Amino acid sequence: MLDFIGTVATAAMIVFLVSVVVLVMDAPRPAKLALAAIAGLWAGFCAAAGAAGWLAATKPFPIIGLFVAAPLVAAAIAAAFPAARHAMLSLPTSLIVGINIPRVLGVLFLLLAAQGRLAGPFPHSAGWGDIITGALALPLLLTGMRSTALIAAWNLFGLADLVLAIAFGVMSGQGSPLQVFHDAPGSAAMQTLPWAFVPTVLVPIWMILHGIVFAQLRVRYRAHVRGVSPSVRAPG
Repeated sequence: MLDFIGTVATAAMIVFLVSVVVLVMDAPRPAKLALAAIAGLWAGFCAAAGAAGWLAATKPFPIIGLFVAAPLVAAAIAAAFPAARHAMLSLPTSLIVGINIPRVLGVLFLLLAAQGRLAGPFPHSAGWGDIITGALALPLLLTGMRSTALIAAWNLFGLADLVLAIAFGVMSGQGSPLQVFHDAPGSAAMQTLPWAFVPTVLVPIWMILHGIVFAQLRVRYRAHVRGVSPSVRAPG
C-alpha cells in the first residue's frame, strides 16, 4: 500500500512541478515545450534505470549520485546563457515557495522507516526536514513574503535539508565504499521504484529552485544597493 501511495505521490509531484514551472516561466513556447520534453524523457530514463537495477549499484561509487548530479550540472550550464537565465529568474519567488508545500509528504520517509525499509539517520533527517520546509512555506506565503531575511532563512533551510538527505543517503548505502552508517537496510528503498524518483528527479528540481531563489535575492540586493529596480519578478 505504501508503494502505491509513493507511486501516486511522486508521479503527481513530478507532473505538478514541471507543469507549473513550464507554464509560468517567461520563455518562448518552443523552449517551454523542449523543457517539458526533456523533463519527461529524464523521468522516463530514471524509471528505466531503477527498473533495471542500475540505481542500486554502489561500486566503484554510488551510481545514483550521477542521477542526482546530472540535472544540476545541466541547469548550471543552461544558466550561463542569458535567455535561459532570464527564464529561470522570471519564476516568481512566491511560486517557488508555494510549490515546496508538497514536501510535507516527507512523512512517507518516516513511514518507510517504521516499516523497517529505511534505517539510520537518513529517513529522519529527510522526512522531518521536508515536513518542516513544506510546513513553513505556507506561513511564509501568508505573511506576504515581506521579509527578505525570512525568505533567505527558509530557502537555506530547505536547501540544507536536501543536501543532508543526499549525504545521509549515500553514507547509508549498503555496500557503498562511502558507507558510514551500517544500520540495515540503510537507504536501500531509495534505489528502487517508486522511491527512486525522489533523489533522481524531485530532489534535483527542488535544489535548482532553491538556487534560483538565492539568485533572485542576490539580484534584488544588488538592485537595492544601486537604487534601481530589479529585473526579476517581485517576491509576491
